[in-house]
Amino acid sequence: MTKANRRGHGEGSIHRRKSDGRWVGVLDLGVIDGKRKRKYAYGDTQKAVRDRLAELQRARSVGLPTVDDRRLVSDYLNWWASESIPHRLRPTTVASYQDQLRRHIIPAIGHLRLSRLSPADVQTFLTAKLDAGLSPRTVQYLHAILRSALSQAERFGFVVRNVASLVEPPRGNRQEIVPLDPEQARSLLDAAADDRLYALYSVAIAIGLRRGEALGLRWADVNLSAGTLRVSQTLVRAGREPVFSEPKTRRSRRSITLPAICVDALRSHRARQHRERLAAGDEWRDLGLVFTTRLGSPVEPRNLTRAFASLCRDADLPAKRFHDLRHTCASLLLAQNVHPRVVMEILGHSGISVTMDLYSHVLPALHIDAANHMESLLTGTDGPSQPAPSQSSPARTTANVDQSSHT
Repeated sequence: MTKANRRGHGEGSIHRRKSDGRWVGVLDLGVIDGKRKRKYAYGDTQKAVRDRLAELQRARSVGLPTVDDRRLVSDYLNWWASESIPHRLRPTTVASYQDQLRRHIIPAIGHLRLSRLSPADVQTFLTAKLDAGLSPRTVQYLHAILRSALSQAERFGFVVRNVASLVEPPRGNRQEIVPLDPEQARSLLDAAADDRLYALYSVAIAIGLRRGEALGLRWADVNLSAGTLRVSQTLVRAGREPVFSEPKTRRSRRSITLPAICVDALRSHRARQHRERLAAGDEWRDLGLVFTTRLGSPVEPRNLTRAFASLCRDADLPAKRFHDLRHTCASLLLAQNVHPRVVMEILGHSGISVTMDLYSHVLPALHIDAANHMESLLTGTDGPSQPAPSQSSPARTTANVDQSSHT
């Protein structure tokens, strides 16, 4: 072995093995239970080992043991869920991770030793969950959570490798997107004409706001004179309580020009809310929200879901998710030849590829329209040479459940 690099007290030593050329770091943990304990870190470069030793030191500073071959998977996952992810993930994501760990992952593999967890253990776990009736998408999610947790364990040197990354998750099923056509959209708004949340349904269809974006909307973010709206916060559920959160991505934080129908609906809604405020008196919660209960408090997301389901029945429409109003907005805009990049910006997608992948069912009509325009330019004739498909009924499409649920 080569001579060990001298480092500061407590930082560990690093040397390179002659046998295979790999770098090895040694961290002396002192005497534990009467025995001197050391932790070893391995890597292909000196920097990789140095970084791993630094991570081990940070792990010790927050109180997680760095050497314990008897440590169970449950011990590590409980620490990871309570001490690591709350400081770097959104509250809703943390609550979801903790719930899946508690319900599925820890009961299945928590009794195994962390250092001995194998790819076969992970594969058996995933297969068992599929056999138990969980959807491929849910099992994918469980795999992603476990892979993320073990990735940190690998960085900290608690495991030699991330065994979850060696296992292929099941293929996700594909869910059909069936947006409302223009006639159905009008029927829905007609049925909601006297509903106190008519303006909410109006903006959901016209500009494709997500449920959380609509429920987190504040009057300070609405300029009715200019006819614009700014998305700057969302209302999400974290555990048992709804909380306000920043938009998930940079593109989700956006400004949108409102159609006149939305401006008129919001003006009427503001007048209605003023009357409700007077009726509530001291019981009114002044949070500055656009869409509230009759006492000014935030609308519970699940209550909106139930109200929307009832509205679909009143409009004699097939059962829809509230999120389908967002799909309806995108499909109708694209069918009217609005440029996909503009649609992307209105919806707040992270990239234009997301928009194109989700709503590829509208593209054939746009391709035919482009061909007709080129024909007109090259031949000097006017009018389409190919009939375009009817744009009155956006066609069905399929999209990965992960995208259709969260975009």
